[in-house]
Amino acid sequence: MRETADLTAALGRIRRITGLPVAFGGAVSAGGRTMRLTDFAGTTTLALNGLVVSAGHGLGGRVVSTCRPVRVEDYAADPRISHEYDKPVTAEGLRAIAAVPVAVGTSVLAVLYGGTREPLAVGARALDAMGQVAARIATELTVRREVQRRLDELETAAALTRRSPGWEDVRRAHAELRTLTQEVGDPALRSRLERVCALLVRPEGADRTAVAPLSPRELDVLALVAMGCSNAEAARRLGLLPETVKSYLRNAMRKLGTHGRVETVTTARRLGLLP
Repeated sequence: MRETADLTAALGRIRRITGLPVAFGGAVSAGGRTMRLTDFAGTTTLALNGLVVSAGHGLGGRVVSTCRPVRVEDYAADPRISHEYDKPVTAEGLRAIAAVPVAVGTSVLAVLYGGTREPLAVGARALDAMGQVAARIATELTVRREVQRRLDELETAAALTRRSPGWEDVRRAHAELRTLTQEVGDPALRSRLERVCALLVRPEGADRTAVAPLSPRELDVLALVAMGCSNAEAARRLGLLPETVKSYLRNAMRKLGTHGRVETVTTARRLGLLP
């Protein structure tokens, strides 16, 4: 599962950046009531594996309920937290522990922990570094989940296109899809986005043997131009400079043998490069 891979990578970064010998974490349930520990780095026992932590209980539960980072110098002796989970924590030999939320707004998606086996405080610098790792993961998870949501909608739109062709809606969906594709680092999800994009461009009955002469970036720019975006707006959406967008647009015109934005869009649609 991709999100598990994200957490595993995050734990590795926490250990490298902070020097803390142990890092672990897990995702919060959809209802926000529990968090299950699933990912570990530097642990020496299985005591914490699969542990389910309830919101408001223990260190991680406190993070889930408050959406704030928490740290303790000696977990077993700290009076600020409940101690339902002392047994597995003690079995792993952990003393000083810090935990940070992977959150979007006030919604906690996961919790990341870092700890030591000595009663030495996790310093502010280490806690801040953990927070930065958590923020990065939150952004990646948010983008992936939003892309997944929109992709589901776009796949449905593509399936319904032949029965109810609302072409302006399809064209807007296509432009948005090409923009979203650039935000995705997961190769499998990127490939799926590109397949849906192809469905929107070439529904049944279109020429499927045509080979697109335009590069992916040139198509990205042209899809937004087709929706009426200015060069500046296309640049903002794609994370490019306006001059770079102009360059891609000029290249597209040269390859298609066209002059002007309208002729270029019309030709691209006739060739099946745009819906």
